[in-house]
Amino acid sequence: MKNIFYFGEKIKGFDVRVLNEREVRASAGILFFFAMIAFMNAWLTGNFYITKIFVVAFLIDFSIRIFVNPKYSPSLIIGRFFVQYQKPEYTGAPQKRFAWIIGLILAITMFFLVVVNNVIGPINLFVCLACLTLLFFESAFGICIGCKIYNFFNKEKAKLCPGGVCEIQTKEDIQKINFSQIGITSLFIILVISLPTFGIIQNNELKNTSINQAKNTNTTLSNENVFVPEKDECEVPEWAIKIGHEEQWKLHNGCK
Repeated sequence: MKNIFYFGEKIKGFDVRVLNEREVRASAGILFFFAMIAFMNAWLTGNFYITKIFVVAFLIDFSIRIFVNPKYSPSLIIGRFFVQYQKPEYTGAPQKRFAWIIGLILAITMFFLVVVNNVIGPINLFVCLACLTLLFFESAFGICIGCKIYNFFNKEKAKLCPGGVCEIQTKEDIQKINFSQIGITSLFIILVISLPTFGIIQNNELKNTSINQAKNTNTTLSNENVFVPEKDECEVPEWAIKIGHEEQWKLHNGCK
């Protein structure tokens, strides 16, 4: 049984158990991709069916990581498949376990909110956004936010962090950002934000088409649906109005 239930691999030359950061990042990217699909489907259509499937899959995957062994986690296995020919980058297992416990807590929370109780509100929205943020930073930048939190709760600081950020080091010239780069990036962002004011991009026709399609879709759905909420049930709560979620709330609750 000891050959199955353990966390991290023992590699000669390292004084802590390690994981392959490349497959960890690949796994985070895979989960982020499907999490974003589930989130946008629920946000735009009000259908939480895909979200519920993803939450259950996410919960199972992270439970295997924590309570069995990361090497048997389905998402990590798929990640390993895609990066199997890349040279391993070893990272400390203890901080990863702490970070994944945070992910497991988020998964359990979403499971009881969305799957068990069908809760629609700001709590599961923020939990979902927190999960997406953690996965995005891990996959896109190799930054494990949970690993950074790990150092606040453990006297023995994290070792073998991705990119060697745990060790004190100075930046090389290729890593430094100068003022001209900052200026170019700032101008680029300002330009993209200002595009609508230049009249180059027209959105009126697309907007009208989308509105007409939405009306037709809502009309069809209203005819097919058996349950029609009462007026009182369609009163938008204050929290939804404050966060600009009024129209999505109506859509999610069948009030539009």
